[in-house]
Amino acid sequence: MAPTPSQTVGPFFGFGLPFEGGSDAVPAAATGAIRIEGQVLDGSGEAVPDALLEVWAGDDFARSRTDAEGAFQFVIRKPVANLDAEGGMHAPHLEVTVFARGLLRHLVTRLYFPDEAAANENDPTLQLVDAERRGTLIAKPGRGALRFDVRLQGEGETVFFAL
Repeated sequence: MAPTPSQTVGPFFGFGLPFEGGSDAVPAAATGAIRIEGQVLDGSGEAVPDALLEVWAGDDFARSRTDAEGAFQFVIRKPVANLDAEGGMHAPHLEVTVFARGLLRHLVTRLYFPDEAAANENDPTLQLVDAERRGTLIAKPGRGALRFDVRLQGEGETVFFAL
């Protein structure tokens, strides 16, 4: 059996896992489509040029590798709020997985939307995060796209979840 990304360390993601149109879960002109852009940065604030990110919500899934500046982009539908098994209402969010060299296991986080302040305030998962760190999970409005940077460590480190 071939090793999977979480079993190996190395910058093979760029050529080993992409698929055509992979960063677009839906066409840019689709109803409800949003563009998300960002960078993956290391603990020194330097770009990570060979990371791979996956985002999904419902049936929408997209995968994007980073370029030389650590930049990535996705086009995906903005999801709706949903109920969990305990009846808690979760704010609209995307599940995000990060693979990169030096990570023995992938990292899991969420992307919340800046125009959902009331829903974010009551999201049971977001409420588990210290108030001063919640901002690392909320995208920022940008010009024609939402901005969501992933900091792997250091100041402003993105909150990651242990599964």
